[in-house]
Amino acid sequence: MSRIGNLPITIPSLVTLVQDGQVVTVTGPKGSLVLNVAHKIKVDVADSQVVVSRLSEDKKTKANHGTTRAHLANMISGVVTPWTKDMEIRGTGYKFQVAGNKLTVHAGYIKPVIITALEGITFVSTDESKLTISGIDKVIVGQTASNIRKIRKPEPYKGKGIRYLNEFIKLKAGKTAKA
Repeated sequence: MSRIGNLPITIPSLVTLVQDGQVVTVTGPKGSLVLNVAHKIKVDVADSQVVVSRLSEDKKTKANHGTTRAHLANMISGVVTPWTKDMEIRGTGYKFQVAGNKLTVHAGYIKPVIITALEGITFVSTDESKLTISGIDKVIVGQTASNIRKIRKPEPYKGKGIRYLNEFIKLKAGKTAKA
């Protein structure tokens, strides 16, 4: 029995949810998102609430039950208030530069790395060492942040690199000279 899958989702007044077969479209003030529901999962919309139920008791359907409910809940809250990820860069000469929908990352390589934002994703850099990624789709925001972090992961000796804001990096002790 899925505890998360059985919880109903309340739909805010600004959000409309339209179901067409196995395709659910969520529209709000910030945009719209589409979800293809798994084969044996049923989505019921009634009285400003969404209830996700399963039509079968096999293992795959049980796994998709809670996942579908979580995706719908994230979509509903994302079209009202966008999801954000905050990142920071540490190191001498390391910096973020935002120009329109392009992000330029100077992370110690010969040439800077240029990333173009996907549709619905915005980059905001208040400081050269801080970056905020925001968008209505939680999955795309998280994946974009992960791809930016992969450019230069934090190294364990000095802590230089790109990390999520307030991410803890356990530093290793360096080599010691023998006397």
